[in-house]
This record gives sequence, structure tokens and C-alpha cells, in this order.
Amino acid sequence: MREMKNSGAAWIGQIPINWKVDKLKYHLKRDEPRNSNVTEVLSLYREYGVIPKDSRDDNHNVTSEDTSKYKYVKPGNFVINKMKAWQGSVAVSDYEGIVSPAYFVYKFTSEDFYKRYFHYLLRSCYKDEFMRLSGGVRVGQWDLPSDALDKVLVLLPPYDEQQSICNILDQFCAEIDTLTADIQSQIDALELYKRSVVTEIVTKGLNPDAQTTDSGVQWIGKMPAHWKTIRGKYILQYLQKPVKEDDGVITCFRDGEVTLRTNRREDGFTMSDKEIGYQGIDVGDLIVHGMDGFAGSIGISDSRGKASPVLNVLDSKQNKRYLMYYLRSMAYSDVFLAMATGIRVRSCDLRWNKLAELFYPVPPLDEQEAIVKHIDDTLRKADEIIANKKQHLDTLNEYKKSVIYEYVTGKKEVVV
Repeated sequence: MREMKNSGAAWIGQIPINWKVDKLKYHLKRDEPRNSNVTEVLSLYREYGVIPKDSRDDNHNVTSEDTSKYKYVKPGNFVINKMKAWQGSVAVSDYEGIVSPAYFVYKFTSEDFYKRYFHYLLRSCYKDEFMRLSGGVRVGQWDLPSDALDKVLVLLPPYDEQQSICNILDQFCAEIDTLTADIQSQIDALELYKRSVVTEIVTKGLNPDAQTTDSGVQWIGKMPAHWKTIRGKYILQYLQKPVKEDDGVITCFRDGEVTLRTNRREDGFTMSDKEIGYQGIDVGDLIVHGMDGFAGSIGISDSRGKASPVLNVLDSKQNKRYLMYYLRSMAYSDVFLAMATGIRVRSCDLRWNKLAELFYPVPPLDEQEAIVKHIDDTLRKADEIIANKKQHLDTLNEYKKSVIYEYVTGKKEVVV
């Protein structure tokens, strides 16, 4: 085992005795904002590093916004999001483009760093230190001052050892990334399966041999002949309940959960100083989000509380979980988006007046209950498999981070 020494940084600990420790400012220099003919906007994602913004949508060229203060980035520049460095938003760019003023852009001023090693180093073990150095009052976006970043200690192994470390980590990370991509594709397939089950059964029922008839509704198509189609206003009741003094705020999430905000998280929400028009919600109420229902924000409340008037609070003598699944099936099939008349991108106003005029397939109550039980059981089994796969992803991710940390801090030796 090779001889070690104290690095002088608590979050790094012991390092090989022949490694150097230096301040960041001696190896990097900030590039100033400049105008450029380059228009491709880059963004820094914690998972991917610096890549073209919205590249998966293939729509990342700036055409209308003011980019005069944007900063130029060329391959090999170090980019850091000063508000989210503590979350790992730091990377060496492989791309040329421009980034918003929220980023610091640095160029390397010494030949001591193999840039790929530097990329691994700062992304692996500096999150806690960046959080300690950051300040501000906005939750989740503490600002990292440039002078504090300049004084951060960085490790300098011999250059050839840096290269060897990166060669090992590149191969290791590629293998882990292949595994995680495969598991994620399995999760995505299961999520699509869940949606297909809901969409198929709420309009076709459980008996594949049942006699069918044309529903007269385009997105329903053929349905069992003994079912009815009824407008929402005849089977749903729009509720407006008073608020109680101790009511907490309820949110309808896009995964369909309707619960007290405190049951999930407090950060990331816009808090209103004036609760104008707030309404009461009880356990068991059917909730349709007036703005996000198109994305699946439709569910049954598990809590008593209060919410803004953007939530439609509904009751019915039909099985409310069946109606919930039917409305979700419309969201999954983009029916609500197709009905949209506004100008907001990927949005659809689902107020009561629209829900009231929609046609709903209505099986007998006992059949609704059987459909709900079948869907609940199927989704529960799929969710159990998904949860196990997500746990596997978490395990792989933690393993990946630990191996990177051990190599870039010298605790795992590379034979050069």
C-alpha cells in the first residue's frame, strides 16, 4: 500500500504522498461575457454534463431572446452553475455554444490538469464543499461566489496518472451507464404498460368477448353494448366546500397523487400570501387539476385540506376511481391537448364547464368496481417491479460515485 498524507481538505481526506494540492485560481481563469455569432445554447445537466439545451427536442438555437450577456463556451472550458454547484452542476464542456449569465465559464491556464480528470474530480466529491461556500436566501439556489470558488483546494496527481485514472473511469462509467440505460428502458416500458392497461380497460371492459357497439365518441370508439355514454354534468357534482381553520394545503401531482403538500415536499412550490378563493377538500373527493389535468394530475384525495380554485373538486354516485381512471386515460392519449383552445404550450384548461360537457362511458356499478380492482391490482404489481428497478438504479449510481471518488482522490491505486 502506497504512502499517504493529509490533503488539508476534510471532504477529501488522505491522498498519495506524491500528489499536490493547490488552489483552483492558479489553474483556471474566468472568461468574460462576449458577443458571438454562435447561437447554440448549452445547458449544464447534473446527469449529462454540458450538452445542447433541449437537445432531445432538437430545438436549441436561440432565435428571439436577448443573448447579448450570454457567455461563450468552447470545448475544454470548465462550466459551473453558480446557483447549483452544490448539486453537482459542474463540468468540462465538449461543445461550443453559449450559456446564460447564471454560469461561470473558465479556461485552463496551466498544463497541470488533464481536463477529463478535473471533470471527474469536481463532479465527484465537491458538492458538500460548494454548499458550505454558497449563500443566499432562495431555497435550492444558493449562490457560489467566484472568490470563494477561486480558493477551493484541488488535487494534482502526476499528469500521466491523471490520464490513467480517466481511462479506467471512462470504461467503468460506460459499463455502468449501459446497465442503467437498460434498466431505465425497462422502467419506461412498464410505465407505458400501466397507461395502456388503464386506457384499454376503462373503455373496453374486462370481457374481450362482450358484444360491442359504437360509442359515438371518437376517443372511446367501440365499447360493450350494455354500457352507456353520459355527459359529465349528469354523473358528476361540482363541489365548493368551505375552508376550515386548521386545513393544510393540498396539491394534485402529475402522478395522480392528491395529498397534503407536507406529505411530499415543501420546496419548489409557489406560495401564495393571499388564499383568495381557496376551497375545502375531503378524503375521497375526486380532483381534476384545471391546468395540469392534461398531464395526469387527476386523482382521489387521501387528505382533508384546502386548495386553490384551480382544482376541480368533484363527487359522484358512480365509482369515483373508475371515473378517475377514465379521465387519466384521456390525459394519457393526449385527448385533452387535442381539445385545447388556448395559446399556452402543452396546456389545456380543464375547468368544470368543460368536464361537465364531456361524454363518459358508464358501465353498471358492479362492473365499474371490478374494473377498478383489476386496474388497481395490475398497477400495484407493476409499481412493485418499478420500485425494485429504481432501487437497483440507486445502487448502481452510488457504486459509480464511490468508485469515481476512490480513484480521483487516490484511495484506489492505478498502476501507471
